[in-house]
Amino acid sequence: MLVGGSAAGAADDRRVVDVVQVNGYLDPIVVDFVEQSLQDAEAADAEAFVIQLDSPGSVVSEARLDQLVDAIENASVPVAVWVGQTGAEASGDAVRLLLAAPIAGMAPGTRISGDALPPEAAGSAGPDEALELGLVDLNPAQAAVLGNFLRAIDGLAGAGRVVETSTSTPDPDGGPPVVDLDVDVRLSKLPFVPRVLHAVASPSIAYLLLIAGLALLVFEFYTGGVGVAGGTGAAALVLAGYGLDVLPLSWVGLGLVLVGTFGFAVDVQTGAPRLWTGVGVVALAVGSLLLFDDGVRVGWVALVAGFVGFLLVMLSALPATIRSRYSTPTIGRESMIGEMGDAVDAVDPQGTVRIREALWPAFTNRATPVEAGARVRVVAIDGVNLEVEPETGGARDYRERARGASGEPDG
Repeated sequence: MLVGGSAAGAADDRRVVDVVQVNGYLDPIVVDFVEQSLQDAEAADAEAFVIQLDSPGSVVSEARLDQLVDAIENASVPVAVWVGQTGAEASGDAVRLLLAAPIAGMAPGTRISGDALPPEAAGSAGPDEALELGLVDLNPAQAAVLGNFLRAIDGLAGAGRVVETSTSTPDPDGGPPVVDLDVDVRLSKLPFVPRVLHAVASPSIAYLLLIAGLALLVFEFYTGGVGVAGGTGAAALVLAGYGLDVLPLSWVGLGLVLVGTFGFAVDVQTGAPRLWTGVGVVALAVGSLLLFDDGVRVGWVALVAGFVGFLLVMLSALPATIRSRYSTPTIGRESMIGEMGDAVDAVDPQGTVRIREALWPAFTNRATPVEAGARVRVVAIDGVNLEVEPETGGARDYRERARGASGEPDG
């Protein structure tokens, strides 16, 4: 895409500046993209090659990053790195791109940090500090926006030649000369598919895809649908797998997330939160925090959204769906009185029972607790809760034994 000049102008041998936008972690896709774009700029003998940088660090191997840094340092065209717009950063190993480029500038409100900075920077620097330390060549005003940056690099040297990007026209009123951009600017971004994969390789997106995929698979398993939730969950896990492979994954963190999912899944079938739900909450929370190594962390917004969303699905949406799919209708539930069933877990005085192949929350008299697996009888219905008693030893059993002893007929 041409900015600052028309295609016809480019055909008239106008000088060209190539600009590539780098956002997010330096992963294999981004590193390959920058390297290939630099090679294209060299082949076209561009006036300059500009990297618009906003990156929290690198997730490629040190050797691979060294190759990119070497390509920048030994390029046949001048390479300039611009940390912009406001709020952008070049942190961790990403700052090495700025240090390798012969021309650099930082917009106001940006910051660089990392072990590669000289000791005088004390680990980080803003645009004014970086200028004082000689880490950048332009002041914040000159690098405030991309247009200013491109005009300001005119006259600076790189790759053994002086960059020419602008022309000055004297002001007829005697004011400062008017500086106009005198190059065509070609902005390059990742193509669609690589851009999707780059997005998936961000910690927050990879985490959300992992959580969503696991929740959908559990949902599919217990609701027995037509496979939409399962297929979507599987696709999410495939994409998450790519991101987790690129990022510095912590196997301990992933293991805790899987344990947390298992814990929720165990208690879903009981119809009510129990011990495994508590295990699931703790394991999921800790696993989410420890999912990545090497200082890579999931953003707080994604962390809260994924964690809370998972809890809502497991503790509310999934149980409600199971009850609506498999439970008996609300109308006519009185017919269940006298039905026999089984205690899924201990009812003492509350628990879960299985009646007519459906799970129900239940309660019993404290004097007649029911052990897990024991047979129960429904004696009353209170809203969605069933009042139950043991098959033997309950009030009905005592009445039947009394009628048998007195010779009274049943009923």
